[in-house]
Amino acid sequence: MLRKTDFFIDGRWTAPVTPRELEVINPADEQPFAVISLGSAADVDKAVAAARKAFESWSLTSREERLEYLEKLLAAYKKRLPDMSQAISTEMGAPIKLATESQASVGAYHIKNFIRALKEFEFEHQLSDIAPNDRIVHEPIGVCGLITPWNWPMNQVTLKVVPALAAGCTVVLKPSEIAPMSSIVFAEIMEEAGFPAGVFNMVNGDGPTVGEAMSRHPGIDMMSFTGSTRAGIAVTKAAAETVKRVTLELGGKSPNIVFADTDVTAAVKRGVAHCFENTGQSCNAPTRMLVQRSIYDQAVEVAREAAEETRVGNPSEDGDHIGPVISALQFDKIQGLIEAGIKEGARLVAGGTGRPEGFNRGYFVRPTVFADVSNDMRIAQEEVFGPVLAMIPFDTEEEAIAIANDTPYGLSGYIQTGSQERAHRVARRLRSGMVQLNGSSRGPGSPFGGYKQSGLGREGGKWGLEDFLEVKSISGWNTGA
Repeated sequence: MLRKTDFFIDGRWTAPVTPRELEVINPADEQPFAVISLGSAADVDKAVAAARKAFESWSLTSREERLEYLEKLLAAYKKRLPDMSQAISTEMGAPIKLATESQASVGAYHIKNFIRALKEFEFEHQLSDIAPNDRIVHEPIGVCGLITPWNWPMNQVTLKVVPALAAGCTVVLKPSEIAPMSSIVFAEIMEEAGFPAGVFNMVNGDGPTVGEAMSRHPGIDMMSFTGSTRAGIAVTKAAAETVKRVTLELGGKSPNIVFADTDVTAAVKRGVAHCFENTGQSCNAPTRMLVQRSIYDQAVEVAREAAEETRVGNPSEDGDHIGPVISALQFDKIQGLIEAGIKEGARLVAGGTGRPEGFNRGYFVRPTVFADVSNDMRIAQEEVFGPVLAMIPFDTEEEAIAIANDTPYGLSGYIQTGSQERAHRVARRLRSGMVQLNGSSRGPGSPFGGYKQSGLGREGGKWGLEDFLEVKSISGWNTGA
């Protein structure tokens, strides 16, 4: 069994002040495969002190110096890609193909895109032609506390750590304690890239202890959190005492609107596959499929077939199957919501409660589709975070927009239509931070984030850099001494 109980603080691996060991469970077989230690407020104090000391010099580095370090990070990350893929697959159950091609490789993708964004970012500029003596300067905010989730570990770690360092900030990272191994590999990569001591620090721990200590810490200038809305509220409340900046990337219940003027079979199959990707454990998953009534029965049948064709398998096996969900807690939550859907009157057309056939251990969930869902049902309002799709009929465009926006969340939206005019019209009316039309992907450096209870701020590209920068106005710039 792996033992990784040290934290990375001030450029070296450091034993916890008070060891508190935790077993890391493989969700495919429910067996421990590694041991970490949970940190304490004292460990956070040490990490913050290191980050504050390092900020004094790191914040003064040039763009070119920071680019050089990020290039070294990218090279080191690519070299460790197989180790990263294996860590993610084992800790959170991602099939090894998905872990390699998406989960791990997205880290390199983000590093590369932030290098591009840093090269192009305008840190200083004149206010305007009518105010030539006013200078606008973007400066690093300071020490940043970063809390990342288990479902896309390297996606979120690189979306936070890399732009913070690129902006000239120093960081303290707390990864998820139930999927910490990939972040330990990332800390080793940071060490190999040779960043100065204290620029990057990592402390493992749980939310109520380490997360709370970070959020309240007077030495941390900003908190960036990704996870549940409930936990995001807790971070925000704790951070309010020191009036620090808080950015949040939280939950979603994203609508996928399928109009009758689209290729129904292709659109529905694409929507089911996207909903079930990563075993449904994506905050922007299109988990509510809104279908125009004239094609509704056809869409339900296509979704049923797609769900029944979705293969569930062991993460270590090669292929395009889905794996288990992350934990017993998550498995039980999903089972409870499937039961709620049945009790509230939704029509179960595929899947259901229990493990898939052939599995008697592991947190494997049956790919599930509900039809005839009303938008006030729990499965339409709550984030399931599993391979569960809710299908809702609608008659008019106005009704589709109303149902789509009837959610406390506003992360993403999806539209399937053969009319470009309709696509543009509906996209503008969806109350979400992102909209994807007809199966399109988001481009490199596009902003990721949402409206309402889906969060505050945007990650990715120049917007990701801006989150970690203060804006300073200097008047009289050209008037001389």
